[in-house]
Amino acid sequence: MTSTANRRPLISRTLPLIACTLMLATTGIAVAQKKSGEGAGKKLYCWNENGARVCGDALPAHAVDNARTEINAKSGLATKQVERALTAEERAAAEAQAKLDKEQAAIAEARDRREHAMVESYATEEDLRRAFGERQAVMDESIKASRLGVVGRRDTLVALLRRAGENELAGKPVPLPAQQNVRIQHDQLIRQQELLVQQLAEREVIDEELAAALERYHALKQPSKN
Repeated sequence: MTSTANRRPLISRTLPLIACTLMLATTGIAVAQKKSGEGAGKKLYCWNENGARVCGDALPAHAVDNARTEINAKSGLATKQVERALTAEERAAAEAQAKLDKEQAAIAEARDRREHAMVESYATEEDLRRAFGERQAVMDESIKASRLGVVGRRDTLVALLRRAGENELAGKPVPLPAQQNVRIQHDQLIRQQELLVQQLAEREVIDEELAAALERYHALKQPSKN
């Protein structure tokens, strides 16, 4: 039977070995956990290159602008889909489209504000018609004045041409001031006629705007069915 004195040296030699073994085991677990964490964050990249699917753990410089799929190396699941970079022409087209969309959105917003103001401002259809009627009356007066102007300038031009013709029939030269006056009256008549045409077109636009406003007014005034 071994005595207590004989066991003490054995215990004193065994404890350091156990402690060292535990230390090595703990260190191995920590290293394994660190490596496992690094693997969890590592990514794979897959992209198209010359019609073929290429995958790797690093993205080469020449493939940075390609469309690609990023995959978690540990789970094998796709984590991100990156579209290819746009060309200069495509970027310019996209910027132009974005600008156009912004402008159209601003126009639509302004239209909505006008329609809301229209409903708030005119309690009845007659109020709305009366507002447009004022515009129509102003334009009608302008058209009337332009028509009188056309008639007056035409009469003046005819009179000048008649006198010039009489001079020519009598064998007399047409004076230079008379020739210049004919040219001036002719140019003014053309401008007056162009103005009249423009005013008539604007008058039609007012009528069209009134018809559209009435249609929209009725639609906005109808109670919601919801």
